[in-house]
Amino acid sequence: MTVFEAAPGEAPPADAVSPRESTPDAPTSIARLNATIRDFVAQWGTVWVEGEITSWNLRAGNVFARLKDTRSDAQISIRVWSSVRARIPADLAVGDHVVAAVKADYFVKAGDFSFTVSAMKHVGLGDQLERLERLRAQLRQEGLFDPARKKPLPFLPHVIGLITGENSDAEKDVHRNAELRWPQVRFRTVHAAVQGDRCVPETLAALKTLDADPDVDVIVIARGGGDPQTLLGFSDERLVRAVAAATTPVVSAIGHENDHPLLDDVADLRASTPTDAAKRVVPDVGEQRALIAQLRSRATTRVAQRVAHDIAQLEQLRSRPVLRDPDPLLERRAQEVWLLASRSRDALGRTVDRAGRRTAELRASLRALSPAATLARGYAIAHRDDGVIVRDAADAPAGTALTLTVDRGSLRAVSEGEVAEAAAADRPGARR
Repeated sequence: MTVFEAAPGEAPPADAVSPRESTPDAPTSIARLNATIRDFVAQWGTVWVEGEITSWNLRAGNVFARLKDTRSDAQISIRVWSSVRARIPADLAVGDHVVAAVKADYFVKAGDFSFTVSAMKHVGLGDQLERLERLRAQLRQEGLFDPARKKPLPFLPHVIGLITGENSDAEKDVHRNAELRWPQVRFRTVHAAVQGDRCVPETLAALKTLDADPDVDVIVIARGGGDPQTLLGFSDERLVRAVAAATTPVVSAIGHENDHPLLDDVADLRASTPTDAAKRVVPDVGEQRALIAQLRSRATTRVAQRVAHDIAQLEQLRSRPVLRDPDPLLERRAQEVWLLASRSRDALGRTVDRAGRRTAELRASLRALSPAATLARGYAIAHRDDGVIVRDAADAPAGTALTLTVDRGSLRAVSEGEVAEAAAADRPGARR
């Protein structure tokens, strides 16, 4: 049988039964049970644990917080007394990844089990930043930060996809400032965790949903400010590559101006704050109305100037003498036309006369040389039926059918042969 001694000042009643000796007829007291648990826990030494801060409440200089395991849902309650708090980093907050030296502690009065922290520090922040810089260099070498691959934002998106924390200040800032600039703007908001283990998978799922929506023209990923540890999710390689592969333009609005996760480099537009994102995504309706009024005024002025210029030119043309009294000019031109027409008629008449005389001469020459003139003097042309013209009496022996062409018509004849006297007269050397 083991007997646990009570701590000084908290001794159990003298008649209390040890927990191991308790029976239904002789139960132990709660004070004795709690003292026994406390004494057992007090034997544990200090251990170093790693986890994520999920709550951090400051009361009367002491901190009451909870640590969550980085790979499961297991959690523990921790207490940081004011004397220890002065020795740990002052910037510790919810979402930080830390290692802590803890010792188990059991409070007898409340039956509360927790761990007292004697030391705490950030986990590998320097190593994480170094890994981020190596990843940044790799992505830059792959061209994911190249301005040429960034997609332009639409002038006036019909629907804005928004990925942010539920009921967050970032969501309110984006909605309020966008609606102030363009009251008819529409949002499709998908909430996601903006820190912790759920940040990356939920943001990836939200990005996939909005990128697949044909109505969404631009996607804004927004989160308020925070320490580098809480913004690590927005430098995750999976998320960065998913944003680079998205077909819809993506705007990064993470933290404040000095915050610079990798998402800022790969996004199509980096906004310094969620408020700045709202101003960059939608135009200001007042500015656009003023611009339209200015353009209309400029257009009206230019048209008025052009009309006035054309009127002045028309008046200048009308004031010229030739247009003011065009009759003298027309009279001079009419006289010139009459003279030119007269000369043309004279020249044409002379040309016709010369051509007539030349035609008469050619007609007389043609008539003199024409066979018809010879036939008119009583001559005839004799040709056989085969078309051969008879030039020698020997070509038409007796009985040859002949056609005789005279001045007026043709007639048929039959040759009786060569006439002796005529033939003798036609022989060379004959007397005539």
